[in-house]
Amino acid sequence: MRSFLIKCVFFLFASAQVFCQNEETARGQGLFTGSPFWRQALGGVVLSLPHVQAQSAVVALDGGNIKAYSTAGTPMWNYSARGKISPYVTRSREGTSYLSRTNGAFIAVNRSGRELWRRSLGNPLCAKVVVGWDGRLFAPTEKRISCYTAAGTLLWTKTFDLPFSIAPKLDSGGGIIFAVGDEACRLDPFGNIQTWNLPNKPAFLLPLEKLRIMALYTDRSMAILGQSEDWFFSAQSEVHSALLPMLPSVPAAAVSMGNNIVMTFNDGRTALFSIDERKIMWNGDSHIKEIMNRGVKPEPEVEMLFDERGIYVLSKNGATGFSHDGKRLWFTTLQNTAAVPAFGNDGVLYSGGKDWILYAYKIEDRVLPERGDIYGPLPEGSYGTGSPKSTYMNDFPLDEYEMQNFFDRVNSGIKTGRIETNEPAWTSLLMMISTSQFHIKYKLSALHYLGQIGSQETIPWLINFFRRENDPTLRAAAANAVGTIGVDPQGVAIQSFLFLIVNGGGIKDEQVLTAVASATGALCRFSGPPLSETGIKILSILSAGNQPPVVSRQAKKELASLR
Repeated sequence: MRSFLIKCVFFLFASAQVFCQNEETARGQGLFTGSPFWRQALGGVVLSLPHVQAQSAVVALDGGNIKAYSTAGTPMWNYSARGKISPYVTRSREGTSYLSRTNGAFIAVNRSGRELWRRSLGNPLCAKVVVGWDGRLFAPTEKRISCYTAAGTLLWTKTFDLPFSIAPKLDSGGGIIFAVGDEACRLDPFGNIQTWNLPNKPAFLLPLEKLRIMALYTDRSMAILGQSEDWFFSAQSEVHSALLPMLPSVPAAAVSMGNNIVMTFNDGRTALFSIDERKIMWNGDSHIKEIMNRGVKPEPEVEMLFDERGIYVLSKNGATGFSHDGKRLWFTTLQNTAAVPAFGNDGVLYSGGKDWILYAYKIEDRVLPERGDIYGPLPEGSYGTGSPKSTYMNDFPLDEYEMQNFFDRVNSGIKTGRIETNEPAWTSLLMMISTSQFHIKYKLSALHYLGQIGSQETIPWLINFFRRENDPTLRAAAANAVGTIGVDPQGVAIQSFLFLIVNGGGIKDEQVLTAVASATGALCRFSGPPLSETGIKILSILSAGNQPPVVSRQAKKELASLR
C-alpha cells in the first residue's frame, strides 16, 4: 500500500510539473517556469481543451459531465448530461455552453449550470458548435449541419454525401466555411451554399477579408477562393500573375485574422504570412521545436490563437506566445496532459492533466480588451434581421386570405425546421404586420412567430415596439416574444423593463406586468449573472404585496425558478 501511495504522489507531481531549466537559461529563452496559479481536482479525465469565456473556464469530462471554475479557481457548478458526451463544448458570448451526448442529444447549459433545452441531432457532434453573430448555432454532425436559434428553434439543415474533412469555422461574413472531401464549402447564415472543387483535399481552410477563403494543402501549396470561380490564385497556377509562394513545410495548425495568417509547421516553427504582401513576414521556434531538439516526439494535435495581444501556439506538449512582429515572448512545456490546454483572455493557461486535475498557470499580465458591456466581445457584424426591410414590401399580405396563407407557411417552416432562406423576408414581414392596420389577432400572431424565429438582433425592435405601443395585449405579446428569444447579452430588454416599471409612472396593466415577469425570468434563466441581478430586482418589485395577485404569483414563480 505504501509503495502504491508513493507512486501516486510521484505521478501527481510529474503531471503538474512544467519543465524547468536554470534561471539564467529561462530568461534567455523566454521559458516560463512558474508554479500553478491554482489547481482543482476534476474527478475525471478532460475530453478536450477547456473553454475559457465569461470570467470562467468550462471543461468536459469523460464521466459525462462538464464543470465550471472561476478564473480564480473557485468551483462554480457541475452539470451532468446523464450519459456519455462527445468531446466538444462551445460557449456563446453570454456564457451558455453547448454540447451533445453520444446518442445525439443536443444540450444548452447556461452559465450557472442550468440545462436550458435539449434537441435531437440524430448523431453526436463531430466538431465544435460554431456560434454566429446573433447567437445562432451551427451544429455539425458526421454528414450534416443544423442551424438553430439560441433558444433551440431549428432554422435549417444541410446534409452532405461525405463526412467533413475540415470542421466548420466562422468566416468574415458571419457564415461558416468547411470542407467535404475535396470540396470547399461556404454556408451563409440562412443556408445558402457556395462550393469550390479543389485539386486535392485541403489541410486547412481559413477566413479572409471580403468573404475570401485561404486553402492550405499538404503539398505546401496555397490557394485563395473568392466570390466566384474566377477568383482563384494558386502557387501552382500559371494563369494569374499574383501567385502565392510555396510554404516552407507542411502546416500542423493555422489561424487567420484579417488578411494575415499564422501557421505552425510540423517541424515546430511558427510563421506569419501576409496576403497583402504575399510573403512570409517572419518565423520563429515554438515550444514544439524546443522539445523536438531534446529528442521528444511531439503530440500531433495543435491549436492556435491570434488576437490583439499576439499569437499563441498550444499543444499537449505546452504553449508559446509570440508578439505580432514575431518576437517569442515566452514558452512552456507540459507533461501528462489529457488535452490541448487553453489560453484565456486573462493571460492564464488552463491545462487538464491525466491525473484528473485542472491546472491554471498565470503567464501574462496583459488582458485581452473586450468590446462589450455585460458579457464577451461584441459581434463582428450583423445579419440585418433587426428591422423591417422595404425590399420585402412586394410580399406583404394584402388581405386576410393572403395573411392566413403567410402564417401557415411560417408555422410549417418552424415545425419542420425549414425556415431556411425565408428568414430575412419572414422576419421583416412579421415586423411590418405587427405595426400594420390589420386586426389585432394577426398582429398577435406576428409577434408570436417573431419570438420563435427571432434572435438577439430582434430584441431592440421588440423593446421599441413595447415602449411605443398602447394596447396592453400587444405590449404583453411583445414582452413574451422577448422571453421566447431568451438571449439578451446587451441587457437591452432587462434594463428597459426595469426603467419602465420604476420610472415614468410605471406599468399598471396586470397583463403587461405578468408578461414582463415571465420574460424577465426567461432572460435570467438563459443568461444568468450578471443579467439576473437586474432581473431579480424587477421580479422582487413585481412580487410585492402591492402588485395585482396574478402578477405577484408569476413573479414569485420566476424567482423560485432562479434558485
